[in-house]
Amino acid sequence: MRTRTVKDVDCKGRRVLIRVDFNVPLAEDGSVLDDRRISAALPTIQHVIAHGGIAILMSHFGRPAGTGPEPSCSLRPVAARLRELVGSGQNVNFVEGSCVGEAASAAIAGAQAGDIVLLDNLRFEAGEKSNDAAFGAALATGVDAYVNDAFGTAHRAHASMVAVPHAMAGAPCAAGLLLEKEIHFLSDVLHNPTRPFVAVLGGAKVSDKLAAIENLLPKVDTVLVGGAMAYTFLHAQGGAIGESLLERGMVEVADRLLKEAAASDVELLLPTDHLCGTGIEAGGEVRTCELGVPPGWMGLDIGPETVERWSSVLHKAKTIVWNGPVGVFETPPFDTGTMALARAAAEATKKHKAVTVVGGGETAAAVERAGLADAISHVSTGGGASLRMLEGAELPGLASLDRV
Repeated sequence: MRTRTVKDVDCKGRRVLIRVDFNVPLAEDGSVLDDRRISAALPTIQHVIAHGGIAILMSHFGRPAGTGPEPSCSLRPVAARLRELVGSGQNVNFVEGSCVGEAASAAIAGAQAGDIVLLDNLRFEAGEKSNDAAFGAALATGVDAYVNDAFGTAHRAHASMVAVPHAMAGAPCAAGLLLEKEIHFLSDVLHNPTRPFVAVLGGAKVSDKLAAIENLLPKVDTVLVGGAMAYTFLHAQGGAIGESLLERGMVEVADRLLKEAAASDVELLLPTDHLCGTGIEAGGEVRTCELGVPPGWMGLDIGPETVERWSSVLHKAKTIVWNGPVGVFETPPFDTGTMALARAAAEATKKHKAVTVVGGGETAAAVERAGLADAISHVSTGGGASLRMLEGAELPGLASLDRV
């Protein structure tokens, strides 16, 4: 069944409680450094307002102790940036210090159609992370509908994701426009891909991506395995990996996955050459290693031969899903492979109309650094949540919408 969205909700005259993800980085002067998550929520907020509703926003921010307000974790800087983004003609009321209680209730009750009310940090209250039913009921007091637009936390069973919609049983509960977009690209597209379908999986550990690999293997035509986790696979094949990261407890698993791929005619490609260093620190000695990684050296990025071959695979793909950088992209020159694959994915999107989906977290940061985020079909706003969807796992924040 299709998940209900805010477009299915009659917002007119209703106070619509919207779970957003405004957990954004701040600059040294306390201003918002990157407002992409705020901007990503605007379509849902503007939809509610345009249809005669009142937008009541709630979000977590940082890592407060959960014992009450902490000035360093207040959403005040976010409120200031939100006012700038929506424009001076839009009323944004920030409830500083609380998300429940008298001040929050008064702000919600006093809001008029077209207003925006931003509650302060959900995690000031211990009940948020513990999915406390009473806290969820308190958040649901005084509102008429619930919309979840916070994909980045949809994999967490927190009160604002689960207890609130359960407390509002019988009231409209739906996904926001951002959440709808995430579901489309990370679920619908991957269940019915245009082929060739290529998955790029990187990162440090096989154990972190094991469930995703197992879920994707029956669906894809080719898997490109890069990053530090590739060296556990190469070791399983008997390759020389020098001082590269090795998950000894995952060697047998890697060997099993290689055999499963071969038996199902899925092409699982590992790096054939490597950009190596004696350490990760910038400015150290660097060399290209073509016949394995020698003693004393670490594989820190895919090498030029691998870049060329993998780019060619991506150029021919019609569907690409990518989670995890293929090198230590934060430290040049070990960003070469990741940047090259980002360009190849962008070219496939432009020239061949490929559908390209980039997982959040480090992969999204790498694509942003390459200046190619706008050239990709979809860059997810959630690292952990996008990985869980690639694993085929149920997300509590989505399941709660379908069960109320």
